[in-house]
Amino acid sequence: MDDCIIIGGGPAGLTAAIYLSRYHLKIRLFDCGSSRAALIPCTHNHAGYPDGVSGLDLLAAMRAQAEKYGMVREAAKVTGLRAAERGFAVRIADREIRARSVLLATGVVNHRPPMPDDLHDAALAQGRIRYCPVCDGYEVTDRRVAVYGTGEHAAREALFIRSFTRDVTLIAPDRHDLPPDQSAQLAAAGVALIDGPVGGWAIEREQLALSAEGGHLAFDSLYPALGSHIRSELAVEAGARADERGCLEVDDHQRTSLPGLFAAGDVAKGLDQISHAMGEAGVAATTIRNMLNAEAPLWR
Repeated sequence: MDDCIIIGGGPAGLTAAIYLSRYHLKIRLFDCGSSRAALIPCTHNHAGYPDGVSGLDLLAAMRAQAEKYGMVREAAKVTGLRAAERGFAVRIADREIRARSVLLATGVVNHRPPMPDDLHDAALAQGRIRYCPVCDGYEVTDRRVAVYGTGEHAAREALFIRSFTRDVTLIAPDRHDLPPDQSAQLAAAGVALIDGPVGGWAIEREQLALSAEGGHLAFDSLYPALGSHIRSELAVEAGARADERGCLEVDDHQRTSLPGLFAAGDVAKGLDQISHAMGEAGVAATTIRNMLNAEAPLWR
């Protein structure tokens, strides 16, 4: 039986794997290869990389570090999780693996704008589509920027980006639906409002182009503000509590409502920051170590 199974191979899962491996625990990490971090072309917001680092390079370095200390990683998708005697049972295809504890670090999936996948991926790689103004708002300083969405969330994002550039346009997928107070704030900030629907997506002369009610438009970068799907189903099906959005409820030590089940990263709180996910993973891993030690001393 493993001491801990980690589900998710992003920054949170790999940070926990480094900690737990260095605690001399027997761990196994399952990675289905869909970490959002892998989609980052280059981040300049992650401490310790003054020239920036790609998501793929960061994940590769973290995997190598965890494997150095004994992490066992399997490229596989977990399809089931249940409480079992002395811990949990994790299902992968036709196998079931037991562990004394489980850390869920499955993150979230961003809702994408309605464009072909190959165009989306090319625009993302070029910085024409961006998902995190906290991470890369600096890179759009004084550029022409669009936010694609409507409602309170999209309005907040447009106002946030307005602190980096004067040229911000908020484009609705259909018709804008904005609270009056936010409409007033957007007007005061000089944010242009355009109704959809939107089509004709293309990359033109190093800009992302589209057609909407305002005619043919082109932007240096576009931020989708369409929300995300929180991948907490495994924990919820096992009996853990989540809020109305799907975020798992955790305490200050990343413990879910199900004893022995922990969560770290955006599956617990959608802050969308690598550094925050890594910090939560360190807390979770140390709590797991102390919990297991209380059950049976880890003296060597």
